Amino acid sequence: MIEEGKIFIGASRNPDDSINKPEYLDLKFGNRHGLVTGATGTGKTVTLQVLAEGFSRAGVPVFAADIKGDLSGIAAKGEPKDFLTKRAEQIGFADYEFDQFPVIFWDLFGEKGHRVRTTIAEMGPLLLARLMDASEPQEGVINIAFKIADQGGLPLLDLKDFSSLLNYMGENASQLSNQYGLISKASVGSIQRALLVLEQQGAEHFFGEPALKITDIMGTSNSGYGRISVLAADKLMMNPRLYATFLLWLLSELFEELPEVGDPEKPKLVFFFDEAHLLFNDAPKVLTERVEQVVRLIRSKGVGVYFVTQNPLDVPETVLAQLGNRAQHALRAYSPREQKAVRTAADTFRANPAFDCATVITNLGTGEALVSTLEAKGAPSIVERTLIRPPSGRVGPVTDAERRQIMDKSPVLGVYDEDVDRESAFEMLVARAKKAADAEAAKRAQEEAAEQQPGSTTSGWTLPGFGGGNDDDNRGRGQSRGRTSGYQRETVVEAAMKSVARTVATQVGRALVRGILGSLKR
Repeated sequence: MIEEGKIFIGASRNPDDSINKPEYLDLKFGNRHGLVTGATGTGKTVTLQVLAEGFSRAGVPVFAADIKGDLSGIAAKGEPKDFLTKRAEQIGFADYEFDQFPVIFWDLFGEKGHRVRTTIAEMGPLLLARLMDASEPQEGVINIAFKIADQGGLPLLDLKDFSSLLNYMGENASQLSNQYGLISKASVGSIQRALLVLEQQGAEHFFGEPALKITDIMGTSNSGYGRISVLAADKLMMNPRLYATFLLWLLSELFEELPEVGDPEKPKLVFFFDEAHLLFNDAPKVLTERVEQVVRLIRSKGVGVYFVTQNPLDVPETVLAQLGNRAQHALRAYSPREQKAVRTAADTFRANPAFDCATVITNLGTGEALVSTLEAKGAPSIVERTLIRPPSGRVGPVTDAERRQIMDKSPVLGVYDEDVDRESAFEMLVARAKKAADAEAAKRAQEEAAEQQPGSTTSGWTLPGFGGGNDDDNRGRGQSRGRTSGYQRETVVEAAMKSVARTVATQVGRALVRGILGSLKR
């Protein structure tokens, strides 16, 4: 049943429950995206694992979130179990063998995988506002903050960088409002409180350096298998907004950095977005539109996006229309909303005259799904009632010891495990404030010293080596205190700005380009 250029999903059944034919996902349509839906306990995770194994075996890298920890077993060789061998016999899968796959474990908190981070600048104002559940005025202030950082050469890397920039904006709100538009101190304060909440929820682990390089999730092993990046998301799910924002950021980074490849023979990367409803819950219209745009256009970059969720109604229709490969597990239809979901799921398939989709969806067993994939010329196949094949990797999680052994042999070992805190907006703004304070203190000291010298007058002040206070030339130089001290104050500011400009030129080095979701490309 294994065919070159195709992923074996399972075997479809006739109405009398006899085996009909094997069902495949054609690799050349793997970047046309997909959807795996079904109620809890119906087998979605196993279907996800079967697809991930198939793509990896074909040399396609995979990125997937592990919500319950079960998907981690894909890193270990499968073990003979009655229900696995029975399913293989049931569908006539004589080629069934156990296997293990090259896995890189990732974790935003660094506990069950390598640390994965991004910077505030790369996240961008739109996603950051979404993460903080910002109101429209607050989102405007966040956009202004990014504009000030861009123009001032202030790298925004972590939360303290953004917090210090907000402090600067609050202290200079009146002056900055004249240049950028209204900056309300109340909005700045609200954003600062939201940052504090994010920090308490663990977001400080996510923002910083070294930032994740896309190339590190797109490799293949020495055996030619695509590496499977598994994100430990059990703890991350305690903050669903951070989880959804992180995956959307990663998707946008893939879109921005990968070149156009058209329709390759197989995808460059497949991205599984588990618990996809978290992405769209209470999302503003502009964000949903951007997601639709990315999903529609990223296909030409060779990336396939597969949404995994309980209910097809969780995905907006504009996004749902982009998903060509589908596996629908059982749905329960007790409430009116659930009944609507069943009808919606049934209507999205190309009808099979042998059965009624809406009726079958409510009667599917565990590990059974309605499957439709793209076939010749990209047309959807007739939906088939399919028994999903057993996976080759372990069904269930790896142990902590096994996870540690895998991480110790990881190709990214030591790359992301330690924080790097280079000079950025926080240090620059602190240095700028200190320089201004030192200059002001020096000016006051000079004025006080001049006033205490014999023969000094209130019309000016003297510098050492330039004669006494009664010297005509000295009076000509300093007859107006206001004029002289004003000139001195201007010189200090200019010197400070020149110093900042030199620092920015060294640290930043090149222009920053705004991306499709408002992030900054490296």
